Amino acid sequence: MDNKKSLMRFSLMIAAVFFLASCQQTTDRTDGNEQRAEETIEVSETTESQVMNVEQQINLTMKDGMYTLDPLPYAFDALEPHIDARTMEIHHGKHHQAYVNKLNDAIKDTELAGMNLEDIFQNMSKHPAGVRNNGGGHWNHSLFWQLLSPDGGGQPGGKLLEEIEAQFESFDKFQEKFNNAAATRFGSGWAWLIVDADGKLHVTSTPNQDNPLMDVADDRGVPILGLDVWEHAYYLNYQNRRPDYINSFWNVVNWAEVERRYSELVK
Repeated sequence: MDNKKSLMRFSLMIAAVFFLASCQQTTDRTDGNEQRAEETIEVSETTESQVMNVEQQINLTMKDGMYTLDPLPYAFDALEPHIDARTMEIHHGKHHQAYVNKLNDAIKDTELAGMNLEDIFQNMSKHPAGVRNNGGGHWNHSLFWQLLSPDGGGQPGGKLLEEIEAQFESFDKFQEKFNNAAATRFGSGWAWLIVDADGKLHVTSTPNQDNPLMDVADDRGVPILGLDVWEHAYYLNYQNRRPDYINSFWNVVNWAEVERRYSELVK
C-alpha cells in the first residue's frame, strides 16, 4: 500500500514538472512572438519615416488623365559640342516619347491613371514592370532635361557647395565619385546625387529606368542631379567612350536648377 502511495506521489511530481515546463515553453514562445511583433513594428515605423515628401518635384503635364511630352527648354543644338543636336532630337523625340506612350498604355483604365508618378514610385514594387520601366523613363528624362543648360558647367555655390565639400571633402572628390558611379553602372542606367531623409547628400546609381524615389532602390532619396548613361544618350557622338561623355556632361550641368532643388528640400 505504501509502495502504491509513493508511486502515485512520484507520478504526480513528474506530471507537475512536465506541466510547468510546458507553461514555460508557451511563455517563451509568446514572449518571442511579442518580441518579433515589436521588431516588425519598429521596422515598419523606420520605413515610414524614410518615405520622401517629394511634393511634385517634376511638373509632368497631363491631358485627359494621360501624360504628354513637354518640349525641350532649349534648342536641340544648344548643348553642342558636348551633346550633339541629332542625339538630343532622337533622345527626346523618339526615346522619351516612347516612354510616355508606353506609360499611358500601362496605366490606362487602372487605378494609377491620373496619379502623380512620385506617389506611384512609393509603392513601385507592387506595380507591373511596364509602369516601373516607362514611369521611371518619363520621370527621369523630364528631370534630366531641366538639369542641362547651354549656360551650364562650372561648380555650384552657396549651401550646396558647402554641403558637397563637407560630405565629400571637395568638389573634385565628389565629381570623381559621381563619375565612377556613372562609368561602372553595368549596362544601362543612371547616376544620381540625392538628398536622403536626413538631408544628407549621397552619390548612387540605379539600373535601367529605376530611380531613388522608388521603393525598389537600394539607396532612397530625392534626386537633385542625374546623368543618363543609356547608350542612346551618347552613342552617336561618343560610341563606346562613356567616360568621355561623362566628362562632357559637367560642361552643361545646370547648377542653378540643382541648387534650387537642394534648397527646396533642406529649407
